[in-house]
Amino acid sequence: MNKNSKRVLAVVAASVLALGTVATSQANAKVKEVTLAFQGPLTGADAQLGQDQLPGAVYAIALYNATKPKVKINLVKADSQCDPTVATNIAPGVAANKKIIGLIGTSCSGEARNSFPYYKPAGLTMISPSATGVDLSNPKVKSNGFPVFHRVVPFDSAQSVVLAKVAAKEITSPKFYIVDDQTTYGKPLCDDVKPAAKKLGTIVGTDSVPKLTSDYSSVASKVIASGANSVIYCGYQTDGAKFVKALRDGGSKAIFSAGDGVNTSDFTTLAGSAAEGVRLTAPDVPFDLLVSKTQLADFQKVTGVKVPGLYVTSTFNAANIFIDCIKKGKLTRPGIASCVATGSWKGIGGETIKFDRYGDLVGGAPVGEFIVKDGVIKYLGGIAA
Repeated sequence: MNKNSKRVLAVVAASVLALGTVATSQANAKVKEVTLAFQGPLTGADAQLGQDQLPGAVYAIALYNATKPKVKINLVKADSQCDPTVATNIAPGVAANKKIIGLIGTSCSGEARNSFPYYKPAGLTMISPSATGVDLSNPKVKSNGFPVFHRVVPFDSAQSVVLAKVAAKEITSPKFYIVDDQTTYGKPLCDDVKPAAKKLGTIVGTDSVPKLTSDYSSVASKVIASGANSVIYCGYQTDGAKFVKALRDGGSKAIFSAGDGVNTSDFTTLAGSAAEGVRLTAPDVPFDLLVSKTQLADFQKVTGVKVPGLYVTSTFNAANIFIDCIKKGKLTRPGIASCVATGSWKGIGGETIKFDRYGDLVGGAPVGEFIVKDGVIKYLGGIAA
């Protein structure tokens, strides 16, 4: 864990403790309080994904509580490590905690699937800032999260099309090599990328490499031997960093592109100089581009985070949907469920947020294009699928 990660966790822990302290003192004055939960990876190989997101929820709740409302909001954390097995272990406890009336999360699709068996019967409404698996909202599959699951981002079918477009950009005759990490996030993402890539160029090779593989030199050699000039990776940042480093060490100059699992604030540190020029996608707009300098300074003061990470915007929006429902007097799980299912909101970017029957955004949303330049992940704009 890097120093910034430790700082984020320390600040968030302090913020949550402070919120709890305020709630306790106010309880003596008979002020009501409710609890929201954030579920995502805060430790483990994919910790940065959750650590990047969590400050969005902390900030939204801190702003609300600072207004001295009649109903205070507490925030608790459920660290599922972006691991379906861990999610299976922690979800029963979250579901059983009757104080929790809404859940911001999950961050990852696999943990969402394994949490549904507990949250659906408990009636615990979920608003995910980043779980993009197509099946999570597909009424035709058993793994869907109806009626509790919602998300403020488009699903992976949209991101797959954009990822292929980004990977083919400015290449005269794209020759793609596509690699997934065998996870319930990476494999479906790459499965959807393939037909989009075929329309833009030629697929010269595919591979499937288990998550947390230590040595990527073998697959890098296959990529180089294939003559690929564009590599698409569907997985998470730790493996994405090892893969692109192996490619560069092997002499490959192929464009390297990846989805939102790699687009975390520690990717450039993990990949070092090999990160330069890497193309990334994510259905999110950076928070610091949507707020004023004064608001950004306030966010930094409250959270201790200098540069907001990926999905802070989505997490902030998700938290504020719950906050709006609480303002309207919805203080129970059934009340929250009805409010989220039927309401309409404006996101911090001015976009309308409304969910369809199965929890997806009505009208969808563009997917962001990013590039690593001078060691920094920079947003280039949104692309329609």
